[in-house]
Amino acid sequence: MHAIETRALTKTYVGAASPAVDAVSVAVAPGEIYGLLGPNGSGKSTFVKMLVTLLAPTAGQAHVGGISVTHEPRLVRSLIGVTLQDVGVDPVQSCHELLVAQGRVSGLARGPARDRAEELLNALGLVDKIAARVSTLSGGQRRRLDLALSLVHRPQVVFLDEPTTGLDPSSRRALWAEVRRLRDTGTTILLTTQYLEEADELADRIGILKAGSLVAEGTARQLKERRGQHQVVLDLPDLDAALLVLDLDVAQRNDRQLIIDVEDAERSAVQILGRLTSAGVQVDRVRTITPTLDDVFVAMTATDSERAA
Repeated sequence: MHAIETRALTKTYVGAASPAVDAVSVAVAPGEIYGLLGPNGSGKSTFVKMLVTLLAPTAGQAHVGGISVTHEPRLVRSLIGVTLQDVGVDPVQSCHELLVAQGRVSGLARGPARDRAEELLNALGLVDKIAARVSTLSGGQRRRLDLALSLVHRPQVVFLDEPTTGLDPSSRRALWAEVRRLRDTGTTILLTTQYLEEADELADRIGILKAGSLVAEGTARQLKERRGQHQVVLDLPDLDAALLVLDLDVAQRNDRQLIIDVEDAERSAVQILGRLTSAGVQVDRVRTITPTLDDVFVAMTATDSERAA
């Protein structure tokens, strides 16, 4: 059974010319981090809101933990934790009070709710903020508190909708560490983000949305290899000698530079440099070019006018 599964999930808003989410089908395994990428307006937040029962789908099916989000929304809500971009909480309450209240709403007795609040504050590095009012927290501390609120009832599946937006690099990496620890406990995570580095660092698999449609899916490595070319670039004074040693018929030549297309840039660079050195061919510089997730994202989501530019 998949932790999250959608089949042709669609959402069309009244009066809209096209669906916000258009027949998207994904399957996320238990204990997997699935990263969902896409430019603004691509349908990421709408997709998440349907899965967490905040929006009703127009068509298609969605199951979380094997439970239908349309037929049994209350049961789905008992299985999930959600951290959205804008969460309304009382800024006057302390972190501990807020977590205890969340625990009580989730069905915990007062004692267990207090214990769980202290456990989460300690686990997420907020133990020194136990009595601090929410309004006094930094951006990074607030996002960790948002994550703690979504974990009070020990959910099977957690949805993080752009959880690090606006955070400084240090706070972002601290939150990444918490997400990894959460995954390591067996929790399934669906993460939406506009930070390509974040998806590359965290996601076991990545889906890319464009105009509501899923246009690519795979591991970061698979997506990079699908959309880009690995190359070894050599700066050397004698191109002909290098070509003779390497027995290459086809390579890009540019003044004192040789550019070779390869399947694995790092491994090939070592092999090529070793052959040239052994043959006494001077190499001034060697570097590798590998496709990045940025290349994939631009290739898959750019508009026709952007490509033309």
